[in-house]
Formats: sequence, C-alpha cells, structure tokens
Amino acid sequence: MPAALAATAADFAAAAHLLVDFNREYDDPAPEPAWLADRLAALSAAGDTSVLLTGEPPLGVAVLRFRENLWQPVLEAYLAELYVAPQHRGRGLGTALLDEVIAHARSRGAGYLDLNTSEDDLAARHLYDKRGFDCHEGRGSGPLAVYYELDLG
Repeated sequence: MPAALAATAADFAAAAHLLVDFNREYDDPAPEPAWLADRLAALSAAGDTSVLLTGEPPLGVAVLRFRENLWQPVLEAYLAELYVAPQHRGRGLGTALLDEVIAHARSRGAGYLDLNTSEDDLAARHLYDKRGFDCHEGRGSGPLAVYYELDLG
C-alpha cells in the first residue's frame, strides 16, 4: 500500500487526527485536530515539510522536515513523526511507510535522515534498526549518540 503525499485539506485533516491520536496514546498534550491540520498545510506549503499518508482511509502518517546541510550542498531530513494506528500494527505498514519516507527524502535531494525515539519503544527501534538506522556515532563504531532537548518557552 503506497504512501501518498498530503495535498488537500482532507489529507491534512486525516494526518492531524492520526497525530493527535498518537499523542493521546502516549498521554502527551495535543492541539485540536483542526488547528494541527492548518499547521501541517502551512508547513507543507512553505516547502520544508512533507506529510505522507498510508492506507485508505489513512492508517498511518509520517512527517518529514527538511533543512540545508552545512557541510554539503544537499538537504538533511528529520523524521519528526511516524505513526500507524494501533489496530493496524504488525502488518508491515510501518515498514512500508518508512521505506516510502526514505524514498521521498532521497527524491527531495536529502543525503541524510535522522530521527529520535524513546529507549523503551522497542518496536520503533526494531523498525529503524532493520532499515539500517544506527544510534552510534560513526555508524556503529563510535559512542552511543545522545539526543538532548531544551524547552525555550
């Protein structure tokens, strides 16, 4: 089931509902779906964000953010979100969606893709591991890469 790039108000609404469900599944705060749909549409229109949907009706969503690489004339892609509705997990949808994410990032000219997930999300870590992602500097030969964040609000 190929993923499609969100392009319509209905696509962004479906993506927003999935992302709100994602946050609620993990007891994280979430905005109203209508607000998030408008935000996704605006970010997508600005050109630095791609929203991919899989399934009909949509069962999974991925959000990619693009930025210029400092050291090379290529883009970097950040996988900000990847989610498959719980009742549809374990059927290969996440793997297929991640494959589409990787292909889409390459098609946009990205030479690098990064993401983060929690240490205890073993299913997500397995998914990323089997597609060649590595959480060590130097692709396996270096120390464990550590993700930091700071709330500036």
